Amino acid sequence: MKQHVNLSEIIQEIGQVPRKYHEFIRTKDLSTGIYKIAVGQTDIQTPHAEDEVYYIIQGKSKFIHGSAVLEVKSGDFLFVAATVEHRFIDVEEDMIVLVFFGPAEGNNK
Repeated sequence: MKQHVNLSEIIQEIGQVPRKYHEFIRTKDLSTGIYKIAVGQTDIQTPHAEDEVYYIIQGKSKFIHGSAVLEVKSGDFLFVAATVEHRFIDVEEDMIVLVFFGPAEGNNK
């Protein structure tokens, strides 16, 4: 398991890969990754079985959180409890989001 990562290097590496989410740390109790959403892309995620925290590194959009619609931008921190519907919509600026799942995504079964 990685003990030290450089987010700038990870973001640069995955910039060349055609995928939205890149996990870079995983233990039984925690997973961490970078989620990229470009202007015009659709965020199709569905509720997770795990609690989730987002930190918006870059970008601007709206965020559906349950029945609320929030304006989010760089520097914002979001908590989403397990099973709550959520997704990014109306992406105005390319998004780079640091994501934490607890327990690790897929380990809460």
